[in-house]
Amino acid sequence: MMTFFIRVFLLACLAVGSFGCGESVHYNPVDPPDQFGSFDVGYLKFTALDASRADRPLPVEVWYPVDPADARDLPKVTYPLAPMVGLDSEIAVEGAPVSTRGKPALAVFSHGYGGISNQSLGLMETLASHGFVVASPEHTGNAQGSMTDSFDEAAANRVPDVSFVIDTMIARNRDRQDLFYQRLDESRIGVVGHSFGGMTAIGMAAGWAGAEADPRVKAVVPISAVIDASLQSDTRDSPNAGFDSKQLAGVVVPVMLMGGTADTNVLIENNDIAYEHLVNAPAVYEVGIIGAVHTHFTSVCLIGDRLIELGIGEDSWPGIGAEDLVEPYEATCTIDAFPIDEATRLLNLYVVSFFKKFLLEQIDYQQYLTRSAAKREPAIEFRARG
Repeated sequence: MMTFFIRVFLLACLAVGSFGCGESVHYNPVDPPDQFGSFDVGYLKFTALDASRADRPLPVEVWYPVDPADARDLPKVTYPLAPMVGLDSEIAVEGAPVSTRGKPALAVFSHGYGGISNQSLGLMETLASHGFVVASPEHTGNAQGSMTDSFDEAAANRVPDVSFVIDTMIARNRDRQDLFYQRLDESRIGVVGHSFGGMTAIGMAAGWAGAEADPRVKAVVPISAVIDASLQSDTRDSPNAGFDSKQLAGVVVPVMLMGGTADTNVLIENNDIAYEHLVNAPAVYEVGIIGAVHTHFTSVCLIGDRLIELGIGEDSWPGIGAEDLVEPYEATCTIDAFPIDEATRLLNLYVVSFFKKFLLEQIDYQQYLTRSAAKREPAIEFRARG
């Protein structure tokens, strides 16, 4: 009988993340979350039309798990940046079937204000290699190729865009003729986003800009998200420029707040405010990367380095329409900046572990979400409750 109660106690500690139970629980070995997982990665791109919003077009990129044998003879993807310029993937291929090992959870990624859908390639590919289907929309009207919306118009479109992507992937999951037929677990859906996309992630759980929260979303990761507009140098006179305590109190799913301590675009204090006001979330993690800036969570270094490899130096970027790349590249990718490879590793470490635990219920990934684990990462500030 005593053995039974000990086992129940240990399982209870695991279920709540070991908070309040100490951190001496034994965990089984798992695929390291800061490295590629056991799957290869498939990739496709399509445009979906939202009939409920006057056939609003939404380009979507998708990364998904593939069995290595099915990817062996396929060429690797080159992600297009501009005519005759692209980024070569180390792992992603086109045309491979979705793995039949288990049913993946769906993670939707939302890019920053005026960004691109593949802005965080390292995270997309790593999540897919660990068994997630990752769908990333390019938010029409608020993307690099289509900046037509005002701030409030863009905010109002964000939550409906992500909900529509969820609708679209579920429809594909139910279509016998589709690549994704019966390959998604529709009960396991998370959202991750950066900057304006981080606000989108919060909005999916709290409601935002006139849109209600989407109850299908079970966990969110806002990265560098604005919570208190008064902390921003470009504060907008808009009720959608942040979140109030009532909105944050309405979040009832696990949340991981991430950001860089050297971010001058979205101050890390935004995450402190969110942490204190997410009073009804069952679990809240706050992870700060010490020395990281706003663009350490993007592919800015991959893009800039690729241009330089092609003989297109920084002084030439304004002439090819890449003037906006100069300042982020200098802040993120030069020798004096926090190492981008380490920032990407830490981003992957925490996002993969969080979604593995809360979407796939792989409790052993809690070993990477403890205070003691964070102490082994010198560039991490960490706190958690739940």
